[in-house]
Amino acid sequence: MKAILALEDGRYFEGTSFGAPGTRTGEICFNTSMCGYQEVLTDPSYRGQIVAMTYPMIGNYGINTLDDESNEPHVRGFVIEELCDVPSNWRSTQSLDAYLKQHNIPGIQGIDTRALTKHLRTLGAMRSVITSEVATVEEAVKLAQESAPMSGSDFVKEVSTKSIYTWDPESELSRQWDIPSPSQNREGGPEGAFHPLGEARHHIVAYDFGMKRNILRGLRQSGFHVTVVPAHTPASEVLARNPDGVFLSNGPGDPAALGYIHQEVKSLIGKTPVFGICLGHQILGHAYGGKTFKLKFGHRGGNQPVKDLRTGKVSITSQNHGFAIDPGSLPSNVEVTHINLNDGTVEGMRHREAPVMSVQYHPEAAPGPNDAKYFFDEFAKLIDNAD
Repeated sequence: MKAILALEDGRYFEGTSFGAPGTRTGEICFNTSMCGYQEVLTDPSYRGQIVAMTYPMIGNYGINTLDDESNEPHVRGFVIEELCDVPSNWRSTQSLDAYLKQHNIPGIQGIDTRALTKHLRTLGAMRSVITSEVATVEEAVKLAQESAPMSGSDFVKEVSTKSIYTWDPESELSRQWDIPSPSQNREGGPEGAFHPLGEARHHIVAYDFGMKRNILRGLRQSGFHVTVVPAHTPASEVLARNPDGVFLSNGPGDPAALGYIHQEVKSLIGKTPVFGICLGHQILGHAYGGKTFKLKFGHRGGNQPVKDLRTGKVSITSQNHGFAIDPGSLPSNVEVTHINLNDGTVEGMRHREAPVMSVQYHPEAAPGPNDAKYFFDEFAKLIDNAD
């Protein structure tokens, strides 16, 4: 079945439909990861977006329930160059095509994703539409132009948990898994093994703005007992739980549209240790009194170089965001600790007086490298030093 990808500026691509038939609009962006498409699809930070993968063949290893980062995929559409119809992986339970059909998400394949990526790098992320129903390109472009922009959008209210819960109370979901050598004797069968978890040393409250499961796993693996609360939870309720610290998660949309969260986070500063990731980092910027701005095409992929200004060390990081903090808007008691080496944007901050830190990238690496995973241990040290 023929499909059209049309952008608001009139550029369009014709290809073949896969996944669910239909029409979906959203901001189009590209991800440069070579693998990890299932984690991309199920990352709540992609709510409201159509995602194009730059790697040429997608679907090679199928889909399995263990790699989901949330209960469902959140992308509005999926754009690839070539679909692998026959996945080859012993963990695969279904094909990418069947998975998108199951969740009613349209995809388009057979387009020049290199040309699309160069176009978005030149002109920036923009509104778009994927359709297998609209007959003409002109009509498709009009649909893209009439869709809602990303700026000003609050998608957090759509993806945040509706109720408070404890993450992994049985200490089973967070265990690290690998394929052991014959000499290793760990719990599990010949298909793989789980490493036992250490004792949880700190109790933290995590604000769920659209949190990925692997972030929760990373926190538990680093010794945190985690209580997850909805995005609209008042700071007073969080502090009443007497946590050792508060975590601010990743999430979708425009951080400037979340004024109701900014004020609550501001109330936490100086009262408990705080660690923010991605959207949580941006929300902290607003809580400090700073501002954010929309990036031209965002940072999405597992190959973003970040420099720690305190040590000079460079890490390759996993990122997914379309907004950034304006460093000139931050008060003097907030230190920029990390910058992106591609464009110089803010990648990390620390409060000079209160135990508060944040990073723009995803230390848990799902998908991506593990260079920055030490930040969970840094949070533990922040709590220990604040006692």
